[in-house]
Amino acid sequence: MRSQNQAGSRGRRLLKGGALAVMAAMVLSGCSEQVQRGFLPGTRETTNQSAQITDLWVNSWIAALIVGLAAWGMMLWCMVAYRRRKHDKGYPRQMAYNVPMETLFTVVPVIMVLTLWGFTDRVQREIDTPVEDSPLTVEVYGKQWAWDFNYSYEGEEKHYQGIQAQLDGTEGVEETLPTLYLPVDVPVEFELKSRDVIHSFWVPAFLRKLDMVPGKSNFMYLTPTEEGTFQGKCAELCGEYHSEMLFNVEVVSEQEFTSQLSQMEDGHVGDEYNRNPNEHPDGAQNQEVPLQGDGTTREDAGGPTGGEDSTVEGDN
Repeated sequence: MRSQNQAGSRGRRLLKGGALAVMAAMVLSGCSEQVQRGFLPGTRETTNQSAQITDLWVNSWIAALIVGLAAWGMMLWCMVAYRRRKHDKGYPRQMAYNVPMETLFTVVPVIMVLTLWGFTDRVQREIDTPVEDSPLTVEVYGKQWAWDFNYSYEGEEKHYQGIQAQLDGTEGVEETLPTLYLPVDVPVEFELKSRDVIHSFWVPAFLRKLDMVPGKSNFMYLTPTEEGTFQGKCAELCGEYHSEMLFNVEVVSEQEFTSQLSQMEDGHVGDEYNRNPNEHPDGAQNQEVPLQGDGTTREDAGGPTGGEDSTVEGDN
């Protein structure tokens, strides 16, 4: 009997020690910068909005965790305090209602939802406020399955037409992705459009994402405040090669940005390359659809590219 009691007490000590170790690990891991930022990509200095969005995200999770712990604690307490005892018979005393408890469970959630909505609405309004007299406007066209960028910068108009990279595992293919250049510390107005189906413009490190809807322009405003290379992608399932609809973002000095603009072609590429059948009375059958810049069609290339110059009829 004594050995059984000793084994039981040893097991309880091990269980308590394990629980304390887990709690200590959680507390210590909370000190890391990654955890403090809620495992979000980038840093608080990536854009002028990163800190606001990060704080909203992290504080929302803290509030949710507190509510979760309180709910779990009350459930466990009820399970222990009101468990069926050995000598209990029949059913516990039934209660039709409990006004204080029901009021508490109604008022508290309403206050929490309104509070969370208030903080979210405030941040949303601040980051969606248009930038007055922004020196740079980037018109972004999403297309199956690449990107076009039109730049308007201090009276100068330039453009870049992307071609879908063939991600076949070859080293260095990522460098052939369409590249969006942005100057650091310069406010940018993004005008987001689609040439065919619904896409979504997403740069994870910027903590912003917005849909690109055919026939409609959506706007995003931000200021890159940290130089570096970032990854962008389409976040809306848009067809067979959606996973390859990627692009790079280079945030560089203003001098390097102007140097990159000088190497691009003059003017803008507009809606003449759109191929959404809903925007054309005759549908897509008679449209000439640009694909890639080497004079080949989709059939010649052996797959879609989403580039420019060549055409194919009847492709949707």
